[in-house]
Amino acid sequence: MTKACCPGSFDPVTNGHLDVVERASRLFDEVVVAVLENLNKRALFSVEERMEMLREATAHLEGVKVSSFQGLVTEFCKQEGADVIVKGLRAVTDFDYEMQMAQMNKRMGVETAFLAAKPDYTYLSSSLMREVVALGGDIDGLVPPFVLARLKDKMP
Repeated sequence: MTKACCPGSFDPVTNGHLDVVERASRLFDEVVVAVLENLNKRALFSVEERMEMLREATAHLEGVKVSSFQGLVTEFCKQEGADVIVKGLRAVTDFDYEMQMAQMNKRMGVETAFLAAKPDYTYLSSSLMREVVALGGDIDGLVPPFVLARLKDKMP
């Protein structure tokens, strides 16, 4: 049985994130979507809210579970029995950063697999979604409808 981990902040989850998780669920027997609890970063949504949104967005996918972690993703993978970290790549700038992380993670005992983002999602980021909503813009179709509603509720 192969088990993968898809780590991230997911603040909030976007359709780009969900595309990577769905594709990973077809490649691996089990996928753990791991929400990072970064105590140094101020998130819009709490870890519990992000996990709840991810559970709702992935409920239709077999073998996908949602969890959270602090610290090193490699330690979380080892605790979960995950063989590989799955990361989505939007552009070359993502690759530069993610390659460094993948090499360090490999040194720490966990492989990384990259999935290229669908062209429709290459420009999506959680921070961009938050900014557009805060400025009154439309992100319909870029996040699940219930995520859009929650974003609008959180914005002043």
